[in-house]
Amino acid sequence: MALNQSFFRWALLAASFACCTIASAAGLEMSAPDALEAAAKGKLKLIDIRTPDEWRETGVPKNASRLDMVHPRGGPGFVEDLLKQTGGDKTAPIALICRTGNRTTQVQRYLEAEGFTRVYNVKEGMAGSAAGPGWVKRGLPLEDCRSC
Repeated sequence: MALNQSFFRWALLAASFACCTIASAAGLEMSAPDALEAAAKGKLKLIDIRTPDEWRETGVPKNASRLDMVHPRGGPGFVEDLLKQTGGDKTAPIALICRTGNRTTQVQRYLEAEGFTRVYNVKEGMAGSAAGPGWVKRGLPLEDCRSC
């Protein structure tokens, strides 16, 4: 998919997530190394919410599941697929990662509004942000995703 089409799809979905959320205090945050450790120990489910093109470009964080936030059924479809990964448990701890923490912030708020209670934001993301250098620059392990 062309970059501008991908961005348009993301922007449209982000707007739909944003319109459905309520303003709240900043949610739970976690560094990339802490997310790696917690996922490796089975303490939480790490979810990469980027697009398939992004997964193929950098790979996916080790021990992470992939769940494209640009879901064909919008926010409700995303929640349905996420619940499949958590065994239907909205209290199960999950950590969300995207490229720089912007999308995870929106999705975190949406999920909290949908009743999820333990949603962590890996705010530094894959590429880094003001929150930290990011998964890739830290040299944290990646799983190849050329065919996903």
